[in-house]
Amino acid sequence: MSQESAPSPQAPHLTHVAAPPGLAPGRGYSHVVHGSGRLVAVSGQLALDEHGELVGRDDPAAQARQVFANIGRCLAAAGADFRDVVKLTFFVTDTAFLPALRAARDEVVDTARPPASSAVRVAGLIAPEFLLEVEALAVVAPAEGD
Repeated sequence: MSQESAPSPQAPHLTHVAAPPGLAPGRGYSHVVHGSGRLVAVSGQLALDEHGELVGRDDPAAQARQVFANIGRCLAAAGADFRDVVKLTFFVTDTAFLPALRAARDEVVDTARPPASSAVRVAGLIAPEFLLEVEALAVVAPAEGD
């Protein structure tokens, strides 16, 4: 039996499916999120401040917090917020950084209706001081009349 949740009162244009038939529920993510509206793609974000300076050298928790702050700014520029996020993709240079990344994620997403998610361990990012990168997809509710 599918564990499909009703649309969220905060994001009624989205439906989260924690466990489609034949799949165990995800731990901290939905297997499927679907909805209607305008697609917003956020490029992979690194732990850079507004001046392009690294935040949190050798500190995955600080880098993760900065990355999610940057994603929040990108979403806002498109008229969206974390309630509209349907998919997050994590890129980490060491899987030991995943708990810090998940903690930062859980500070900004609705953990009862988490987005779909993927985690990928990579050999490296654009420069060795970057420990993690996150990209996001969101669906913004259609405007009235759309």
